[in-house]
Amino acid sequence: MERQRTRQVMLALTVAGGLLLTGCGGGDDGGGSSADGAKGGSYGSGFPAPDQPQGEQNSEESRDDYVTPSPDYLSTFALDVDTASYGYARRTLAEGRRPDPSTIRPEEFVNSFRQDYDRPDGNGFTVTVDGARTARDDWSLVRVGLATRSAQDDADDRPPAALTFVIDISGSMSEPGRLDLAQRSLDTMTERLRDDDSVALVTFSDQAETVLPMTRVGDHRDRIHRAIDGLEPTYSTNLGAGVETGYETAVDGLREGATNRVVLISDALANDGETDPDAILDRIDTARREHGITLFGVGVGSDYGDALMERLADKGDGHTVYVSGDDAEKVFCEQLPQNIDLTARDAKAQVAFDPETVASFRLIGYDNRRVADDDFRDDRVDGGEVGPGHTVTALYAVRTRPGADGHLATATVRWQDPKTRAPHEKSAALETFDGSLRDANPRFQVDAVAAYFADALRDGDRNDRLPGRPSMGELADWADRLGDRTEDSAVRQLADTIRRARHLAD
Repeated sequence: MERQRTRQVMLALTVAGGLLLTGCGGGDDGGGSSADGAKGGSYGSGFPAPDQPQGEQNSEESRDDYVTPSPDYLSTFALDVDTASYGYARRTLAEGRRPDPSTIRPEEFVNSFRQDYDRPDGNGFTVTVDGARTARDDWSLVRVGLATRSAQDDADDRPPAALTFVIDISGSMSEPGRLDLAQRSLDTMTERLRDDDSVALVTFSDQAETVLPMTRVGDHRDRIHRAIDGLEPTYSTNLGAGVETGYETAVDGLREGATNRVVLISDALANDGETDPDAILDRIDTARREHGITLFGVGVGSDYGDALMERLADKGDGHTVYVSGDDAEKVFCEQLPQNIDLTARDAKAQVAFDPETVASFRLIGYDNRRVADDDFRDDRVDGGEVGPGHTVTALYAVRTRPGADGHLATATVRWQDPKTRAPHEKSAALETFDGSLRDANPRFQVDAVAAYFADALRDGDRNDRLPGRPSMGELADWADRLGDRTEDSAVRQLADTIRRARHLAD
């Protein structure tokens, strides 16, 4: 008991120190920043994070609750801007099939939608923390929102890009909406790249081939178009050979002062050569680490190797999206420019919940991005890479203590400057609240609908559904109202997608 009281005192000091550092409001500017590079540095006011096992572990105290109290009240994860899970689910449902629950990642559903967070003036993040009560007693959703600078603010001032496109031309890519879609998108993108950008093309089927070495766009757009238009599907899928050759080509064409990135376009249905993502990327580890070459995975096709592409992107210090016909131009011509430049490397977030007000909590999603709490300030531990124009949203299901009042949580993001590797931090705090989810900020409500929808799709025989989750019909109606209120076509598409899922379940 004495150890437990001592631990709670230290935790209270920890979150109190964070509160002094960040102020009392849940806002984007509610925190100080730091450039200390010490491993395992101080949290907030200078008190170290508790040296205890990572949170969200099982306990007899949970009983009929779907989540158990965390022994340390800390939650730590690497940032992730992937959206492929939602894009692939939309495609699957549109074809009249229910997606495999293993492909449903709630954070990618949430991060597929536009946010209204304030943005910083330079590199780094703003931090926004807010919350709302669900329909279930004592349960709330807490939202941690992180935003980088606008991609449009300095589009002309970004470093030049050296992009190596690694394109799957295996037999499975002959299906309409795969290779042909990639070719059309790359042709359009080529016209939008700057003259000082560079492009290389690598293809792979049973073997890999560099069909265009690193070429400055400038006066060579016609040459790039000819290389793209000449692609034809052939044999099996040796994805490992494609990635290895792609990185070799990227190193050969490495440009100092440029953003060097490999862009993998594939259905990720590897059936030849090396198929394990760890083994594939271990073979090009030097190029990835010493030269800072990152990976952007673009998934295509109605049959899609979701797990393989996600692991490749995570191991390759990058992220992944999924494209179909209606959003290919957006991905290649709007999202890809956001991924040319980097504003943060190895970015991680840590949320400290106050044991005086919080009984239990659960991070929704980010299952593959969890980081040990003690590694939050160990800058040797991998985080996420984030570019301009990005937002990252994390939702927590939080059960508050009866009559709780005061400080609820402090969220901190830590990242490294992409050029100097100097570490920085930004924090914001949240007080207890009374507002209901249905009356919350419309963008918060969209996040909640997306998370509830993902939870429903992977429900199966689970008995740990998110608290206050409405029925599919109620979710669709809720999304409809939010679509009208936000005038956002993506939210209206969400309502249509939920209805498709509901009809398949009937």
